[in-house]
Amino acid sequence: MRYIILIFITSLIACTGPKENKQENTSSEQVLNVYSHRHYDADKAAFERFTEETGIKINLVKAGADELISRLEMEGENSPADVLITVDAAKLNRAKSMGLLQPVDANTNHKEGFIDPDKNWYALTYRARVIAYDKDDVDVSELSTYEDLANEKWKNKILIRSSSSSYNQSLLSSIIHENGVEAAKEWANGIVANMARDPKGGDRDQIKAIASGIGDIAVVNTYYVGLLLNSDNPEEVKAGQSVGIYFPNQEGRGGHINISGIGVTKYAPNKENTIKFIEYMTSDDIQKFYASNSFEYPVNKNVAPDSTVAAWGDFKIDDLDYAKNPELLDEAIKVFDEAGWN
Repeated sequence: MRYIILIFITSLIACTGPKENKQENTSSEQVLNVYSHRHYDADKAAFERFTEETGIKINLVKAGADELISRLEMEGENSPADVLITVDAAKLNRAKSMGLLQPVDANTNHKEGFIDPDKNWYALTYRARVIAYDKDDVDVSELSTYEDLANEKWKNKILIRSSSSSYNQSLLSSIIHENGVEAAKEWANGIVANMARDPKGGDRDQIKAIASGIGDIAVVNTYYVGLLLNSDNPEEVKAGQSVGIYFPNQEGRGGHINISGIGVTKYAPNKENTIKFIEYMTSDDIQKFYASNSFEYPVNKNVAPDSTVAAWGDFKIDDLDYAKNPELLDEAIKVFDEAGWN
């Protein structure tokens, strides 16, 4: 009996003994472990170029921002992640507020306002969330603000994706910040009442639905329109050409944008490589590459938008104060749920 107990205790110690800290890269190979919410071909090409030019291999994990943030929290100091990339500043600020990021000094040419004040994250690109409208059926003089889309004059005309979209959660967070929760509830209820159909698909699907005559107005990110207009598929090009682009709230707080950004994780095992990565991804050459391949707005002040994007004109940008309060995202989800926004 004593022998059996001894075996049990020995096994228990083996299972519960102290764990080693996060795995260090002890080989001569240089690596960078990237947790990314982005899922674009342009990223894959940019990462390959980074490896070719620096010799640093990228190990990539892709998932939703919330899932990656939860994973970082669970992994703690044992996390292999070096950087977190998300498509929304509020998500980056959530990771920052949870103590999952650390400040780093990178030498970049960012436009003003596109670096976290504490340098916990650096913007990679941004995209405007705009109104795409049917050029044949909508009088552009009738357009004004995001808030006005809840007006009953747009009944059965609005196309917009699911409330689970981080883009929509971010937009509603900005509306809560600007107008308060009650006004945001009225807005969400008004949009649901004005929908031409239940939310379905991504932003490109909303534009295609306009081209098919299903609705007249879509709330979309600009780069999706750029991708359609520059597609190899003639039907996608036709869909892109069917809509005009309108920047809302230009007489007020400005148009909403979504920032893609890079944050360095608190326990990054390859910190030197993270700085090289940030500097590379925001360099003139890579910013030009993104501008002409993903049709996002560059954050490098030396780089102009692609001609497709530039043709839509300049616009006043929302000051992003809402993103400094990531708790607004939780409030936005509650508002969506109460409105029955699927």
